[in-house]
Amino acid sequence: MAIETVRGHEFIIHFDGSRCIHSRNCVLDRPDVFVPNVKGEWIYPDKANSEGISQLAHNCPSGAIRYERVDGGLGEAPPLVNTVRVRENGPLAINAPLIIDGAEQGLRATLCRCGQSKKKPYCDGSHSAAGFAATGEPPQKDSQALEARNGPVAITPKLNGPLLVSGNLEVVSGTGRTINRVTKTTLCRCGNSANKPYCDGSHARVGFLSE
Repeated sequence: MAIETVRGHEFIIHFDGSRCIHSRNCVLDRPDVFVPNVKGEWIYPDKANSEGISQLAHNCPSGAIRYERVDGGLGEAPPLVNTVRVRENGPLAINAPLIIDGAEQGLRATLCRCGQSKKKPYCDGSHSAAGFAATGEPPQKDSQALEARNGPVAITPKLNGPLLVSGNLEVVSGTGRTINRVTKTTLCRCGNSANKPYCDGSHARVGFLSE
């Protein structure tokens, strides 16, 4: 699916439908900017000010919505604290300057952890149809405060295996508790780990295929 680009007087909005997980935050928060259930034009950047546009992008967990200023000024700032949020029965929602499989991928992404997505490593909503069940409240681990809490996070999807993560990252539960702090970890994406959201090697046992 091609990226839709809509230019307003002050902002350009980019919408990547291939990344969208239909969280509907955009059409619920600002139905005047993202107009649901219409044919033809449906994105109106001029309906919101800078704060509104920034909030829309920030509330899009998948990174499907990005924006840039027409005057070339600074856009959305990277977070002060990098986080990966464990969604109940759903994906991993990451907010950080992301390098995924060697390419810069913005500040947000939702990554599949059920193993069923057709758009791996990204979530495509398949967890719902698959009946994927996984807690959003994993046990808390003993961890030390990170020397730095921001900066780039590199994610490498291992062939037929987990997500290899490198960078400053806080693992956050669905209710907002920090349950771990890491600089390197492996996150399950086959859906079968008994230690979710972390990999325990189950991908080899179940014959997980990432491609």
